Amino acid sequence: MTPGNFQQLANFIWSVADLLRGPYRPPQYERVMLPLTVLRRFDAVLAPTKDAVLKRYETLKDKDPQLVKRVLNERAKDEDGKPLGFHNHSQLDFRKLKGDPDNIGRHLADYITGFSENIRKIFERFEFDTEIEKLEEANRLYQVVSQFAEIDLHPRHVDNITMGLVFEDLIRRFNEAANETAGDHFTPREVIRLMVNLLLEPDTQVLTQAGKIVTICDPACGTGGMLAESQNWLRAHNEHATVKVYGQDYNPRSYAVAASDLLIKGHKDSRIEYGNTLTNDPFSDMRFDYLLANPPFGVDWKGEKKEIDRWPNFRGYNGKLPRINDGALLFLIHMIAKFQPWQPGNLDAPGSRIAIVFNGSPLFTGGAGSGESETRRWIIEHDWLEVIVALPEQMFYNTGIGTFVWVLSNRKEKHRKGRIQLIDARERWTPMKRSLGNKRRWLDEKAIDEATREHGALTASKTSKVFDNADFGYRRVTILRPLRLKFQLTQEAKERYLDTCPELLDAVLAIEEAFGNEAHDDWNDVWDEVQKIVKRLPDDVEGWAKGAKGTAQKKAFRDAFTEVDPEAEPVIAKEHKKVELDIEALFPSQTLTELAPDELKKLLGLNPAGKGRDVEYEADSNLKDFENIPLKEDVISYVLHEVRPYVNDAWIDRDTLDEQDGGIGKVGYEINFNREFFQYQPPRPLSEIDAELEAVEKRIMGLLREVTE
Repeated sequence: MTPGNFQQLANFIWSVADLLRGPYRPPQYERVMLPLTVLRRFDAVLAPTKDAVLKRYETLKDKDPQLVKRVLNERAKDEDGKPLGFHNHSQLDFRKLKGDPDNIGRHLADYITGFSENIRKIFERFEFDTEIEKLEEANRLYQVVSQFAEIDLHPRHVDNITMGLVFEDLIRRFNEAANETAGDHFTPREVIRLMVNLLLEPDTQVLTQAGKIVTICDPACGTGGMLAESQNWLRAHNEHATVKVYGQDYNPRSYAVAASDLLIKGHKDSRIEYGNTLTNDPFSDMRFDYLLANPPFGVDWKGEKKEIDRWPNFRGYNGKLPRINDGALLFLIHMIAKFQPWQPGNLDAPGSRIAIVFNGSPLFTGGAGSGESETRRWIIEHDWLEVIVALPEQMFYNTGIGTFVWVLSNRKEKHRKGRIQLIDARERWTPMKRSLGNKRRWLDEKAIDEATREHGALTASKTSKVFDNADFGYRRVTILRPLRLKFQLTQEAKERYLDTCPELLDAVLAIEEAFGNEAHDDWNDVWDEVQKIVKRLPDDVEGWAKGAKGTAQKKAFRDAFTEVDPEAEPVIAKEHKKVELDIEALFPSQTLTELAPDELKKLLGLNPAGKGRDVEYEADSNLKDFENIPLKEDVISYVLHEVRPYVNDAWIDRDTLDEQDGGIGKVGYEINFNREFFQYQPPRPLSEIDAELEAVEKRIMGLLREVTE
C-alpha cells in the first residue's frame, strides 16, 4: 500500500469501531481502536524475527533483566536488518489470540506484558487493561481482536509513511468525534500547516540540503500532530533529511498516542516523554533547531507555583512571572530556553525558531511592570519576536475565541532585525459544512499560502504591517491633579463632627465665631487660622489631643467641614526651600523642550511660591490618572501637548519615576491587533438614518391599521 491510498485501510479500521457501539459511545471509541491499531502494527513489525527472539529469550530469561532487554531489542530487527529497539517475548501473537476465543482476555493481557518496557509504558498510559475487562464483560473483545487479526499491517504491505498517515487520520477522526474535548489534545491540521510553513519556509534552502539533520520539539505535544506535520513538510522537501522529534505531554492518553505514532513510523532516535512540562524537563540538557506548540489556553499554574518559586529562576528567565491564572507564557519561556546558540557562519551555533499558538491574553494582558508585560518586554527587547498572525475565530474544537500564531527566532534575517510583522488573517476563513464543537471555520490552502507569502515578503499591505520593536513599548506615567477643598461650617456638618469628637465643642464654637457659616475656597488659609484659634483656647478648654488621637481629630475635622470644589484653591501638602532640580539628570533619555526651569518643575509637582519657596500640592485620589506614552515619544512633550491643554494643573508623579527604565515611568509592552488594523468607518448621514426610521414607522402604522380595521 502506498501513501496515496492509505484511506482504504483507515476506513476499514474505522468501520471496526462500529463493533463497540453499545458499551462505548462514539467519542470513546478511540480508547480501544488506537491501542489495538498500535498493537497490531507492533505485532506485524516483530513477526519476521519473532522466532529468533523467542529462542534467545529461552536462554536468557533467568538472567539480569537489563541484559535480557538489551539483547532482545537487538535481536528484533526491521526489514533492513536494523534493531527495532523493542521486542515481545510472549509465545502469543494475533493469529494465536484469534485461535482461542475462550481465553482471549487473559491471553491479550499476557501478550502485552510480554513487550519490552518502553512498549508496556505506552499501554499503561492507554490504561488498556481497563478496556480489555470492559470489552470482555460486553462480549465484544474477541470480535474486535479477530477483525484486527485480519488486517495486514506488515511493513512489506504498509510502509512506515503510510502507517503514519493511517494513524494520523484515525487520531483526527476520533478527536473530531469527541469534539467537546478535542481542542485540549488536538490542534486543527490547517492551523498546524500554517505554523509549520511559517516556521520552516524561511529555511527551505538549508533544509533541502543532502544529509541534513533536523531536531524538532513540541513541549505540549498532545497526540503529536505538530511533530507529524513537521515531519511531513520536511519529507516533502527533502526525503533524505534525518528528522529527530521530541515531545512531552501531561495527559496520559495523549502521551501514549504520540509515543505510539513515533514507534509506528520507525523513529528510533526520537523521544516522547510523559510529565508536566513546567516542572519536569526531560530534555534539560538539549537544544533544538525548531520548536512549536499549542499550550493550553488560560491554564492556571497554581499547582506548580510552590515548586517554581523555590527555583532561582524559571528556565533562565529572571523576570517577574505571569499571574497564576494563565500560564501560557511560561510555555514560551520554556521553549526560548531551548534555543540553540547562534553565531553567523558557525555550524555549531545554528540558532532556532519557534512557532506557538496563543489566545489574545498574552498579547496585552497586564500593565507595565506585570509578569505578562515583563515577559513581552524580555522577548521584544532581545529582538526574538518575528511575526504574529491573527487567525479567524471559531477555528478550534473547544473554544470560539480568536487565536494568534507567534513566530520567534534568535537568528532573525538581517532585514527583519529590530522589526515585528503583524499579519491579519481573521477574515480568511471558509465555513465548514458541519461544525465540530466550537469549530465552524477552517483555513483552506489559499489562505495558508497567502499568510505564508506575506510573511516571506515582509511588506506593508492592508493585512500585513511591519513595526519597529519600540512601537509596542510605552512608559506608564502617573498623572496627578491637586485636591481642591471648600470649607464651610454648616449646622449639619457640626453635628456630625461633634458626634465623633464631643470634647471639641468649645473649639468648634470658637472656630464658628471666627469664620461664620459662609463658604471659604482656600483651605490652606482656613487651616492656618484654625490652628491659631485652637492654640489660643484657655487651658481649661480642650484642643487637639496629642499623638494618634489628635491626628484623628484633625482628619475628622477636615472630612466634616470640607468638600471638593474645582473652583477652590489647591491644598498644599508640603513646603520646601526653593528646590534646584537637575532636569537633564532626571530625564536622561528625553529631548527637553524650551520650557523655563520653573515650568519644568511644575510638571513634577514643584510649584514656585515666592520668597524662595516651592510647594507641593496634595493629590486628589479621584483625579489620579495614567498615561501610556509610546517609547518613541518624548514624555515631557507628550504631557505638555496631550495632557496640559485639557487639565492645566496636572503634574507627573515623581514617585513613578524609575531610574532603571531611563528616568520616567515603568516601561511596558503590549500588542494591540485591533488598534493596529482598525479601519474607521464614518457614520451614515443623519438624513439617511431619519429616512429609514420614517419608513419603519410607516410600515408599523400600516400593520397596526390592518389589525384594527
